[in-house]
Amino acid sequence: MELKPGMKLAVPGTTTEVVVVRPPSSPVVVTCAGVEVVDSTAGVPEAPAPTEAGEDVLIGKRYLDEDSGLELLCSKAGAGPLSADGRTMSVKGAQPLPSSD
Repeated sequence: MELKPGMKLAVPGTTTEVVVVRPPSSPVVVTCAGVEVVDSTAGVPEAPAPTEAGEDVLIGKRYLDEDSGLELLCSKAGAGPLSADGRTMSVKGAQPLPSSD
């Protein structure tokens, strides 16, 4: 699936939902808790809860895959972790504000 900015993705069998902030430079397979994500506007198929346990995806956090440049924003928290082509995505830290000295 081609990822575009603003695209909403959901994970079948979980409550996790993310939004594409920055698409990848090349096609990648995005998974969450071992389940491939789907376009939520096309409808989310029923699926059993994922068996792969990991760190939960937290609402409001941005997740980054350094290799592809993919950046996702969590809009609904749930099971995790998020992965791109098998690489676990890291939480993007806040950018420091310029000093006002």
